[in-house]
Parts: sequence; C-alpha cells; structure tokens
Amino acid sequence: ARPQGDLCNNADVTHLTELAQKVLDQLACPYALGDEQVYSTASLGISIYPDDAGDAIEMLRHSDQAMYAAKNEGRHCFRFFTASMQESALQRMQLVRDLRQAMALNQFKDYYQPIVELATGRIHKAEALLRWRHPTRGFISPAVFIPIAEDIGAIVEIGGWIFLRAAQNAKKWLSIVGDDLAISINKSPVQFRDRSPEHLDWVRLLETLELPGKHIVAEITEGLLLRQEPFIEEKLLAFRDAGIQVAIDDFGTGYSSLSYLTKFDIDYLKIDKSFTSNLAPGNETQALCEAIIMMAHKVGLKVIAEGVETEQQRDLLKEMGCDYAQGYLYSRPIPAHEFQAMLEAHYRSLNSAVQE
Repeated sequence: ARPQGDLCNNADVTHLTELAQKVLDQLACPYALGDEQVYSTASLGISIYPDDAGDAIEMLRHSDQAMYAAKNEGRHCFRFFTASMQESALQRMQLVRDLRQAMALNQFKDYYQPIVELATGRIHKAEALLRWRHPTRGFISPAVFIPIAEDIGAIVEIGGWIFLRAAQNAKKWLSIVGDDLAISINKSPVQFRDRSPEHLDWVRLLETLELPGKHIVAEITEGLLLRQEPFIEEKLLAFRDAGIQVAIDDFGTGYSSLSYLTKFDIDYLKIDKSFTSNLAPGNETQALCEAIIMMAHKVGLKVIAEGVETEQQRDLLKEMGCDYAQGYLYSRPIPAHEFQAMLEAHYRSLNSAVQE
C-alpha cells in the first residue's frame, strides 16, 4: 500500500505483480507433513490503498472480492481489485436477496425438452429444466442463479420443487406416452450430498405419488462419482433399488477416469453439446462421438446426444448407433402445458400412421 495521496503507478503494479507471483510459487512448493509430501496452492486478491479503498475494512472487502475472482478463474493465480468487481458483487447481493424470495413468490417455472429415440423418432423421454422469471430482469440464466443457489443452500428446496413438478407431470403424461415414459431431472452435487431433515427424498416422494421409479432419470455429473464418498454410493444404490435410472450429464468434458462406469449402476451417458455442435462427416469430433457410443454400448449403457440442432448432426449420430438425441432440432425447452400439447400431437400422428 502507498501513503494516502500518492496514487499507485505502473512501477508499483509491476512490483506487486512480481511479489504476488513469488508468493504463489513459494506456496506451491511441496513440504513435508510427517511422512507425507504435501502440495498446496493459493488464490490471491489484491487491493491498493488509496486507489481502491479509503480504510482497512474496505481494503479487506475489496481484496476478498479480488480473491474470489482469482478462484473463479481457475485458482492458483492472483487478481487485482477492479471497480467492475464491486458492481458485480452488488448485483450478486441483490440476486441472492431476490433468489431467497423467488420460491415464495412463485417465480420458478418448470420447462421440458423432448429426448427423441433416433431409431424410431418417438418422444418418450424428456428433461425437466428449471427456469426463473425475475419480475424486473426477466428470465435469468440457470448458469447464473444455480451456482448462487448452491452457495447459499437454496438448491435443496429448489431442487425438491422441480423434482415434485416433474414427477407429477410424469404421472399425468403416462396416459399419453405409455409405460416407457421417463423424465430426467438434474440433481446438483450439493443437493445430492444434503442430509438435512428437511431434505426432500426422491424415493419416498415417488412412493407417496405411487409413481414407479423407472419413470425418473437422475442426471448427475462425473465429478460427483470420482470423490470416494460412501454416502454417494449408498444413495445410488437406493436409486437402483427404487428403479430410478441414472445419467451422467455432459460426459467427456471433465474427467478422464472411466472406472466409475462399471463401479456404479449407470444407465445413460449424455454426450455434451460441445461435441455435437462440432460434429461433421469425417472430422475428429465424429471419431470421438463414435468412440464414446461404442464404449458405452460395450458396458451396457445407452447414449443421449445433447445440443442436436441440424439434420446432418442427427443423421451422423443415428449412423453411429447413438440411442437418443435432444436439442433445438426437435424443440427448445418449453413450459409443461406446451410440452403436453406436443406429446399429444406427436402420439396422435403416430397412431394415425399406424392405422393407415
């Protein structure tokens, strides 16, 4: 920090940059802890007096904001405080306040996106998706509010709400689709690990609704399975016993270990849309998708391709033996009543074709 009135210049910033990097390098050096070799990393946030703050408390607050920016950018790095961080922090505080009230004010909506069987073109699966319609900001992206909901613990209640809506609709739509209907619902790692008394247990709720578990697919992330937590395995076993299916979402984007595919009872792999969007005849993405599909089938799993937007993508996936597809080629996520109308029209058309 500089004396008040003597604002920080480029030389000061350069010096602080060099110092911060030296601190990171030193903290990254291995050290002995008993008989073990231990490694650690750090994330640093830097604020400068008096450029960024007028007192010690404000400096600490701004340094904290800069530190979280460093964490969000991959950790083991440093960031200087900027005015935009302050604005972002204020917006986040407002969003947290609004999110805490959203459930009581009935601002959440359940949307559904069809999952199509490529071999037949039939819709007998769908993914339930949570949407938040803010009274002044309109629809807020789940990529923005879901991490906040996880941070403040609201994801358990919100996740329970979307599950209840999806399960109720699944029971209602059985009369349209038949017994092979299944609705996929994302289950956050935070929600999956929750053991609080008010936790909404999916298995018990399905029993209350008298809905067989086979009509529900729990979508989880690869990272959840790679942490050796007995409670996770217990919960997955409970899902299996209840007939609930399990899908690995965004497969291929995060981890290289595939041992969990045989260790746990998994039913589906979902190819991430980043693969599907680059799919073209003969390119490397096609080879990767083909390898994923072949590997999944070898261990008894079915494959769902996300983000299918063109007929060419659909046809290539079908040729490779992919089981299901979802994406804008078929439909954007739509409200429950619109999705029900889509199902009714789809099955009227299929029945008419059979009668002809």
